Amino acid sequence: MKSATRHAYLDALGLESWVLRPAATRAGAPPPVARPGWEELRRRVAACTRCALCATRTQTVFGVGNPEAEWLIVGEAPGAEEDRQGEPFVGRAGQLLNSMLHAIGLTRAQVYIANVLKCRPPGNRDPSDSETAQCLPYLDAQIALLQPKIMLVVGRIAAHSLLRTDVALGRLRHQVHNFGPTRIPLVVTYHPAYLLRSPTDKRKAWDDLKFAREVFGRV
Repeated sequence: MKSATRHAYLDALGLESWVLRPAATRAGAPPPVARPGWEELRRRVAACTRCALCATRTQTVFGVGNPEAEWLIVGEAPGAEEDRQGEPFVGRAGQLLNSMLHAIGLTRAQVYIANVLKCRPPGNRDPSDSETAQCLPYLDAQIALLQPKIMLVVGRIAAHSLLRTDVALGRLRHQVHNFGPTRIPLVVTYHPAYLLRSPTDKRKAWDDLKFAREVFGRV
């Protein structure tokens, strides 16, 4: 991730950043304060009141996994169990996601998992455009810190939010999209919660996972 791009993401969240000055101009000056990282970003998310979801959440759901992971898994928003536990993809959908990752040789501890929204919409309704717009900078900052080699985006809402499109999920599958200024390879598949309701599409999801693994092997 280019330094200017990462700074732009952090500035959008009101996070401080610093630039090391040439030695000739910094003689005798105190050492610079390190740019805020994961913990500071987590604190900002936990205190966020950008939209009305802050009034109905139990807690924010920041993300979980390896902060140096090469794979980033992105879903849409926390559900009821995620809201209670403060972790994305728990319960039956989380168990299925774990199985999906295991099928391509990955564990939950090896990847990073996050959502577009950090708060649960009441009743698990679809996020509004305004809620998504207010929350996306946090995910952008996570991506800037993580610098993943590939993104696996699960579900229609997450795919539409990140790709800025309303094309049907079926047409977005099995192709490589490029995300952000560094053009991170992005692959779309079905959300585990959808697969629990529509198990006949698990074969399609398996095809998507194999495709993502092939794309990762080329980066």
